[in-house]
Amino acid sequence: MGKILLKDITLNDRQVDILIEGNRISSVREASAGHAEPGPDVEIIDGHHKTVLPGFINMHTHAGMSVMRGIGEDMVFQDWINKIWEVEKNIDGEFVYQATRLACLEMIKTGTTTFNDQYWYDLDAWRAVSELGLRCALSYVILDQRHPEESERQKEECLQYYEAARQWGDRTQFVMSIHAIYSVSEEMVLWATAFAREHGLKLHIHVSETRQEVEDCKLAHGGMTPIEYLDSLGVLADNVIAAHTLWLSPHDIEILGQRGVTCVHNINSNLKLTSGYQFKYNELKAAGANVCLGTDGCASSNNLDMLEAMKTAAMVQKAWRQDPVAMPLNELMDIATINGAKALGIDAGRVEEGALADLILVDTDNYNFISAGSFLANFIYSAHSDCIDSVICDGRFLMRNRVVPGEEAILEGARKVVSNIK
Repeated sequence: MGKILLKDITLNDRQVDILIEGNRISSVREASAGHAEPGPDVEIIDGHHKTVLPGFINMHTHAGMSVMRGIGEDMVFQDWINKIWEVEKNIDGEFVYQATRLACLEMIKTGTTTFNDQYWYDLDAWRAVSELGLRCALSYVILDQRHPEESERQKEECLQYYEAARQWGDRTQFVMSIHAIYSVSEEMVLWATAFAREHGLKLHIHVSETRQEVEDCKLAHGGMTPIEYLDSLGVLADNVIAAHTLWLSPHDIEILGQRGVTCVHNINSNLKLTSGYQFKYNELKAAGANVCLGTDGCASSNNLDMLEAMKTAAMVQKAWRQDPVAMPLNELMDIATINGAKALGIDAGRVEEGALADLILVDTDNYNFISAGSFLANFIYSAHSDCIDSVICDGRFLMRNRVVPGEEAILEGARKVVSNIK
């Protein structure tokens, strides 16, 4: 792997030279004519009219759903998820491979360098991710619908996937997933939790996504909320990545903070499925939970655009609290980048010496950035993701000048599997 010099590029409103060696940032220096020539083995990128940022970390996706956009519109959550489960009876490894390639293409185009996925056919998904070059966490999903024979099958399959994942390399980690408490037996919740702890894995789960989920849990478990129920089973800990966490009591928030749980806000999906909108960002942050941002899958959010999710998350937070200070710009960047890196245990999400070279280059030579306002204000509230000119992940360009190699073949492959959706 060679060296890349981002020359005279803007970082935090100052001009710098950033040298990438291998897969890490080796130096960040003030741009100066006095620097020694970098040498013949360094690729020099002109950074004029460009700003460098850490790549987005999308903390809750279902990449294999990328070709399911629009199939469940204007539905309440339970009808929507029943339709999805029917569709998923017809998918296979080739479907997931092609759909995940399409998802990776979209994420690269919109500035994501790492994603935390929960879907099926991990080995096929990994093949797609490894070809496109993103960093990711792929999970084995426990969803036994409380059928004992399915529980045993999934235990065996999970072990097989875990062993295969040892060959995945540094960019991809294996994660354990529990779909949700309403779709997984208590026995398998406990088994998955123990498996994750035994093997040092992250544990990814949907929780408290809808009011109905909370009400059903209280009826089934002596008045306990989903958070209280999971805590009573010993599930919640700092390895847990809890998607949605939307319907929370003050006690729930206290538990999540005490256990150091990562809570992933998926604003567009929550709005689309009318799951809710009053995500307790301030309260979770104050309690000590690690708050991140995700898009959810394309069957509910319809895209994987983290910039769009940032804007919507902030505006909705300000609106329902009637507080324009809620979710300020710098915190938006943190929940979309470094907080996700913390959750996954990777040295990314920051543009600093020694960090992994997972970066996006934003083209500011357009009307969205000709402004007296700050770069972050223009980037998050004015621009669209097509201002992202280039993407570097693990020290390699995945996109240059808006071009991703092999894009047409990826689109054609995805078109071929759409017929599986019935």
